Amino acid sequence: MTDDVKISGEPMNVPTMCRFTVDRPLYPDQSFHFGSSEAAEMSPLAKRLFAIEGVAAVLITDNRLTVTKHGPTPWPEVGQQVGAAIREHLATGEPAVEASLRETIPPVDVLRDRVQGILDREVNPSVASHGGVVRLLDVQENMVYVQMGGGCQGCGMADVTLKQGVEIAIRSEIPQVGEIMDTTDHASGNNPYYAPSKK
Repeated sequence: MTDDVKISGEPMNVPTMCRFTVDRPLYPDQSFHFGSSEAAEMSPLAKRLFAIEGVAAVLITDNRLTVTKHGPTPWPEVGQQVGAAIREHLATGEPAVEASLRETIPPVDVLRDRVQGILDREVNPSVASHGGVVRLLDVQENMVYVQMGGGCQGCGMADVTLKQGVEIAIRSEIPQVGEIMDTTDHASGNNPYYAPSKK
């Protein structure tokens, strides 16, 4: 029965994005980002979501979905369709993401070096003009943990910088990266128990 599935939607600081939280795991303890419908071929759940008009990107992380949309359709309407797609998917019993897709993820040390290179070349020269800095704290599997400092720390635009600057720069070069977490804001409850992995 999927009628009793509880799904809540949470608008984000970036108007084109909304996070949906489900009362059960969709992709337990794992994360994957799909930047296009073509990229979603190995994700039954993401394919369903891309069938919704206006959906431009999907991030699946444990029991959360972050959907990016374009076009004029308002979030309440898109959200209803997202909820229906999640329930349809859960009813099939299929995995959210095919296990073989994880084989495409580069090793953690390679990911770490590549992310650091992007921060050094593209991100930090840009945020430095505002007195800011973005530091790479850790990479666990394909999840990236960053910390914003200087002029970025506590800035009202920090989330926009992360979503529209840092994430776009990283994902354009490394599409296999899953969730990108800003650990400077523990109060949001997104990942309050973060601990670096042992190297």
